[in-house]
Amino acid sequence: MRPFIHDNFLLESKVAEELYHQYAVHPAIIDYHSHLSPQIVCENKNFDNICHIWLHGDHYKWRAMRAFGLDEHFITGKATDKEKFLKWSEVVPYTLRNPLFHWTQMELKNPFDIHELLNPVTAESIFHRTNECLATEDFKPRALLKHFKVEVLGTTDDPIDTLEYHLELQKSEAYTKVLPSFRPDKVFKIHAGQAFRHYIQALEAVSNTEIRSLRSLIAALQNRVDFFDQAGCVTADHGLNFLPLQGKFSEEKIDQVFREVLAGKDENAVEITEAYTFFVLKELCGMYHDKNWVQQFHLGALRDANAYRSAVLGADTGFDTIGDYSHAERIGPFLSCLEQEGKLAKTILYNLNPADNHVFAAMAGNFQAEGVKGKIQFGSAWWFLDQLDGMTQQLNTLSNLGLISTFIGMLTDSRSFLSYSRHEYFRRLLCNLFAQDINKGYIPNDLKWIGGIIENICYQNAKNYFNL
Repeated sequence: MRPFIHDNFLLESKVAEELYHQYAVHPAIIDYHSHLSPQIVCENKNFDNICHIWLHGDHYKWRAMRAFGLDEHFITGKATDKEKFLKWSEVVPYTLRNPLFHWTQMELKNPFDIHELLNPVTAESIFHRTNECLATEDFKPRALLKHFKVEVLGTTDDPIDTLEYHLELQKSEAYTKVLPSFRPDKVFKIHAGQAFRHYIQALEAVSNTEIRSLRSLIAALQNRVDFFDQAGCVTADHGLNFLPLQGKFSEEKIDQVFREVLAGKDENAVEITEAYTFFVLKELCGMYHDKNWVQQFHLGALRDANAYRSAVLGADTGFDTIGDYSHAERIGPFLSCLEQEGKLAKTILYNLNPADNHVFAAMAGNFQAEGVKGKIQFGSAWWFLDQLDGMTQQLNTLSNLGLISTFIGMLTDSRSFLSYSRHEYFRRLLCNLFAQDINKGYIPNDLKWIGGIIENICYQNAKNYFNL
């Protein structure tokens, strides 16, 4: 019997098969946004077991395990790694029609060459076989990245990061180029009280800049942007609910409240948060433009929706969700402000609520520029949307309102070294989508031409866009 995940998985016609195998399989991967650890890549040690590379930190799996009714002891609790893996194997058969079912089997097939389905019957054997593989040289972090043909890996790094692992990796001859990405989310949390003050103190120390005013904060951030740029950074990323509005507060008022907060007085912090975020973000975006970086905005998440469980288990434990914010009247003014000042860098807008796909795709079209193909990108489907329906909707919306031919393609946005199945998933879907149009007579049956566009979406567009 043919394995479930076979060579033509998701490819529903001979045209789709030819497009995929001729044009989408071979290009390397430019993973321009991930949450992989540069320390793990640099130290290049074997993973202890399959749980360390597969279950630790995986919100997707944690949410499925909770939906199945498992005790938190087996999810984020103190159960052994083997116990957690065996419990996950109980859940997998019930993830049918969830992308986790596909990803699980794809990640077992590649790189472990395991073709049977994971379930309680096969779990014990699969646990030991994957662990045997992980103990070898071929399954160390750098070897895995090379196996998946990851040519460039963009990590996610705080401005206060010393980038020591990136700098060390630059001395190596590793196949994968690991580049830092500037992620200043914590600097916007002026309402966070003592946590914010501790962060500003850390920023002071690493930038060697005394931060006593708004303008000295900007000077400290400029220092870190310069440092990241020297370390090879080509992009900044931001995880925001929505882009901020300028509001009614002057720079002088924002500076006054910022000084109050530094002095331990938080009474006016919440009121000033959005205006403060607008001011700091606008200044940062000007720096990105001057460095010729790409700026990325991941918008629309509602964080810690289950406030009680988030308080018990901590942030980033699987209790974030899709928000229903209003984006059009925020994205437009913010990008317009940058455009007016001649400081609008290449920009990727990621949408988390599928109801807003057309808003994002249409907005991107308002700010394109001569000399740059797809300067403003409607970014790939991410987080809750990086499944077949979500990716299809994103690709169709982009095709209808923009130019899919200039699209920079998929990213992992993951903490797992096995998640490159998502690139394969995307490429198979992409080829099947174009093949459907060819077979319906919607686009010409010129596989060389269409194949070239697919190859660009998978690789070349991103390489050009990020000036790699």
